Amino acid sequence: MLGWWYRNVEGDMDYAGQRWPRYFVWHPLDHISYTVTGRIDGKIEPGTRLHIREAFQRNPENLLDLRAEVESIDSSAAIIRKRIAGLTVLRLVNRFTATASGTRYVTEMTIGVEGPLGRLLNPLLRRRILGGARGQAWIRHHVEEIGLLEHFLPGLYATAAELTPATTP
Repeated sequence: MLGWWYRNVEGDMDYAGQRWPRYFVWHPLDHISYTVTGRIDGKIEPGTRLHIREAFQRNPENLLDLRAEVESIDSSAAIIRKRIAGLTVLRLVNRFTATASGTRYVTEMTIGVEGPLGRLLNPLLRRRILGGARGQAWIRHHVEEIGLLEHFLPGLYATAAELTPATTP
């Protein structure tokens, strides 16, 4: 279900008696926009480009305006990355596995590059991407948005499976 979600964040859905963008339902207070700017053969696959805008805790000082690409996406993980001059400067890994009581969801974010160049660039990258209070605000935001999935995703997924059973993993 989560692999399907990350391929289908874009679009609208019925929720609470109205039609809403799925991205807003996911976190109605912080999410601003989610745009797929480059598809691979019309699909969300590795190499797909995304433009994500969020303001953590509704604070404009916590604005994240990120252009990233999908590195990997399947039934066990969704990974995006931001590259500059061929170097991966941000990598967000979301892994999910079924458990007896539900789903285990683990997120790992890496900001910076490895090697000698990292010693020079990483303090600047970390400060610019999610430094200080903004990094703490992102952690809270991410916990909130992942916690909200259980309130709408099962119903959305069931509806989508009824409409397109051949394309639903």
